[in-house]
Amino acid sequence: MKGRILSILFLAVLLLATGCAGNINRHSRIVEDLRRPVVYASIYPMYDFAKNIGGNRIDLRMVVSAGADPHDWEPTAKLMVELDKADVFIYNGVGMEPWADNLIASLTGSGPLVVEASKGIDLLKHGSADESHHNHSHTSFGYDPHVWLDPERAVKQAENIMHALIEVDCDNEVYYRANFQGFLEKLQELDTLYSKTLSRLDKREIVVTHAAFGYLADRYGLEQISVTGLNPREEPSAAQLVALTDLLRKRDIGYIFFETLTSPKLAAVLADEVGAKTKVLNPIGGLTKQQMDEGLDYLSAMRQNLDTLKEVLGQ
Repeated sequence: MKGRILSILFLAVLLLATGCAGNINRHSRIVEDLRRPVVYASIYPMYDFAKNIGGNRIDLRMVVSAGADPHDWEPTAKLMVELDKADVFIYNGVGMEPWADNLIASLTGSGPLVVEASKGIDLLKHGSADESHHNHSHTSFGYDPHVWLDPERAVKQAENIMHALIEVDCDNEVYYRANFQGFLEKLQELDTLYSKTLSRLDKREIVVTHAAFGYLADRYGLEQISVTGLNPREEPSAAQLVALTDLLRKRDIGYIFFETLTSPKLAAVLADEVGAKTKVLNPIGGLTKQQMDEGLDYLSAMRQNLDTLKEVLGQ
């Protein structure tokens, strides 16, 4: 009888161990040398979310260098080789990283676990949260990839990242889940702050040079009017600029927003034409090295954006 009990206990322990090891076998390098899993995140928001969840239990690296525009960045051959040796590759998806498909296709069978953070999220077609009844609406770029600018959708992205970390490193599952819960609460606080602050303001239009704020507009009942489409390198036609100028005058728009990583020239020209001012609204797709060194992160950048929106829409 005693021998039978010991056999049952041994089998139970073996099954538990196998359950965890089964997840790690695909990335056995972690087990072999007991090091932290190497995690690559494509752009800053994915890096920030992974940092909040993975903490000091992961070796986290950002693919797109600080200060670079993620829309037209391209990976080097050296980076592609390094990434193939990683344990996890996290990317936003929805076309945000045009280079990602080729990079993923180049990975070997023993390469990293690939995680599309936006998987399972209710996506917006570009134009659905924009001003749709003027001649300037852009609808040719498909779905808006700037998912992280809605804190509620950002929760799902963070959850997808958490599950990936657990899959390759289930020994630290409790740690990752606890960190996710803490980050979830911060995102919920941010969402509440946005809702309370913006619901008190009468003005609802935000004029932006690049249509990156559709999810933020969708979440908080704002109206995004964009100078260009989802691609910040797109140049509006003369006819589009005339139509937009007429609209801004008709609506008596006082501010035009430009972004941290793009030239303010177009916003300045339009603002001058209609007697408006310019302000920075950060899409947080990429932070500069200086901003990161100064401690700016996703949450603080979102709060800065809220302060800017409150100032502009509250006038």
